[in-house]
Amino acid sequence: MRINAQRTRTRFAVPILAVGLIVAGCSSDSTVEGGANSIGTVVDINPHDRSELRDGGNLRLATTNFPQTFNSLHVDSDGEASDITAWTLPGTLTSTPSGELPIDRNYFTDIQLTATDPQQITYTINPAAVWTDGRPITWEDLASQANALSGRNPEFLVGATQGYSRVAKVERGVDDRQAIVTMAQHYAEWQGMFNPLYPKETTATPQSFNDLDRNGMRASAGPFVITSIDKVQQRIVLSRNPKWWGEKPALDTVTYSVLDKSAWVGALQNNELDSAAISGIEEVTTISGSQGLVVRRAPSLQFPHMTFNGAPGSILADPALRVAISKGIDRQGIATALLNGVVADPKPLNNHIYLDGQKGYQDNSQVVAYDPDAAAAELDRLGWKLNGDVREKDGRPLVIRNVMYQAETWSQVAQIAQQNLARIGVKLEIQSYPGNGLFTDIIDPGNFDIANFVWSKSIFPLGALPQIYAYDPNNMQGNKGRIGTPELNAFIDQIISELDPNKAIEMANEADKMIFAEGFSLPLYQSPGTVGQRAELANWGAFGLQSADYTKVGFLK
Repeated sequence: MRINAQRTRTRFAVPILAVGLIVAGCSSDSTVEGGANSIGTVVDINPHDRSELRDGGNLRLATTNFPQTFNSLHVDSDGEASDITAWTLPGTLTSTPSGELPIDRNYFTDIQLTATDPQQITYTINPAAVWTDGRPITWEDLASQANALSGRNPEFLVGATQGYSRVAKVERGVDDRQAIVTMAQHYAEWQGMFNPLYPKETTATPQSFNDLDRNGMRASAGPFVITSIDKVQQRIVLSRNPKWWGEKPALDTVTYSVLDKSAWVGALQNNELDSAAISGIEEVTTISGSQGLVVRRAPSLQFPHMTFNGAPGSILADPALRVAISKGIDRQGIATALLNGVVADPKPLNNHIYLDGQKGYQDNSQVVAYDPDAAAAELDRLGWKLNGDVREKDGRPLVIRNVMYQAETWSQVAQIAQQNLARIGVKLEIQSYPGNGLFTDIIDPGNFDIANFVWSKSIFPLGALPQIYAYDPNNMQGNKGRIGTPELNAFIDQIISELDPNKAIEMANEADKMIFAEGFSLPLYQSPGTVGQRAELANWGAFGLQSADYTKVGFLK
């Protein structure tokens, strides 16, 4: 389920499932060369000029889950839904291979920070930009979205409120094509707002926000538009937007088909897909040896992790217990087993906020460093005593339910953790589920002790702090484990108010140490971003930090 949501523009962090994972493969004799470890070091998309592409064609892609909603701002949305809607929606910025952020001039002619006390941003909209219903994109669309995502009305079931919760007002500028946003509090990552932008019809009321785009999009404004949604055939088709004002797209259509992840490699080999995320040395080797197919690779803005459930009454409600169990899980062993042959130097990810290669990345994981003897001693001190092979406290056995997407990749991660924890007297029960409903029926309601999934992150790393790591019992957003403290909440508020980027980085790493000390979750490793696809497909593949230009994706002549 849930694929990379960072191919177009900066977005909120979104949960994804097995697509970003790596199949175990320890083949030391493989002739496939391992890729890079650090984000921003490489882009692999087979770049070609538009003149070298055929006019037309259908790009066939896969998704593991039919979208719960096509409103990617909604709490029920996910990375795969965002991937689909990204072809169809406006945004403020694009991203270069090194992570620089030029304005997306298809939609905005200018975006300026025009004041700092109070902080004020002026957005000037491209006068040619229109929604698919013919209505011009105006300041009212920004105002409506800012209101919906502010968090002030909990009936809007939003996925995140960052930035918008600090907006004091959105006003009309010199005309309807200009919006002036005034912040009530400073917001460090103001450039990440309105990515994507939805029409005011979607964001006007809680009912429209929650339901209008549930089974399709009321209106959009990208180079493509959704033209067919077939829940029986489990297929979604996008076609050229007849009202698009920008460069004509090379492709005629894009087709997303719902396929189990295990079928993606076979579908590529059988010429049923043109591009798909692949996993591990076995799949990389298979694709490399298949006629007409190539492997594209660039470390991506994703990382698999294990989230703990710390809700009151849960078996892992005690932070000290979560930290002790964390020390019993060998993350280096997991990274080595699953990444061997895929990257040059497999290693765990040791930061919740920054990825390896991003400015600010440092190892803050010392408090959960693998040490089974220390873990066992801490469990003893907490009153969890061995009774046979499994520890007990007050008659309750230390049995932990580990839930995940039903895929071999996640099973292998869980089995390694299961063996690690058995050594210290903790029984890990592995429970896997199909993609449909895993979040809405299992993870979001808190029906787990540990949940394995992947975070697909934004190029703005601080945005994840209030969304995932702040704790509000009335609005959980991405805090699936219901873990947090008033102190961390207050510190997060200070961090996202800091307009000095270097100081914000320093503060964010202090927050990350607090997150590790709470036993919030265990980052496992950084996704290597391997993609299998047709050799003739251009301007598509492994993007790293770079945005996709959907008008230039196509097949070579």
